Amino acid sequence: MPLHVTNAPLILASQSPRRRYLLQKAGLRFLVRPSDVDESGFMVSDPAGEVQRLAETKALQVAHNHPGHWVIGADTVVVVEGRVMGKPASVAEARDMLRRLSGATHQVYTGFCICRKAAAARFQDTVCTDVTFKDLTAREIEWYIHSGEPFDKAGAYAIQGIGTFLVRRINGSYSNVVGLPVCEVLEILIREGIMGLEAASDDPHSTPTP
Repeated sequence: MPLHVTNAPLILASQSPRRRYLLQKAGLRFLVRPSDVDESGFMVSDPAGEVQRLAETKALQVAHNHPGHWVIGADTVVVVEGRVMGKPASVAEARDMLRRLSGATHQVYTGFCICRKAAAARFQDTVCTDVTFKDLTAREIEWYIHSGEPFDKAGAYAIQGIGTFLVRRINGSYSNVVGLPVCEVLEILIREGIMGLEAASDDPHSTPTP
């Protein structure tokens, strides 16, 4: 049953199917309007601050075109031993990433920003989760690469997909590793009165995701 966004429609400023899935599973109804922010020039020295900066930039860009809407922007990176891992561009790069992650604990940072231009309102945070991989054999790495799953995922794996078998344990938010810390996002939506807990079957602002 969809939850009630009380005072304005909601937009997800991301084309990520994983973020869309997480918000839908949380009961929210929203529009999807991806940003086209250039994410090059990432500051490796400050991943927590950088994902928050990028999330804010994405949200504000979409909010500029939809000033009356609440907009959620997010950015996620994987960091292992001080190295930021994006999405692998080749089999060789995916293999290198998985070898580096094997048997190690890495961090997944997701920054998010919730804003509404018409109200001059902005709320943001960064969440970090520690993820520990099991020791991977060369055969396991090659099998996983050829499943095709690593190639549109930061760090070359998906904890919610086949890649769940790679993960020995996590410390922190699971949904953060998938791409959005749902608990923290909904806490802000509820705290600020953006979202109510009553069901809304006839809410004019509850627009189905296209």
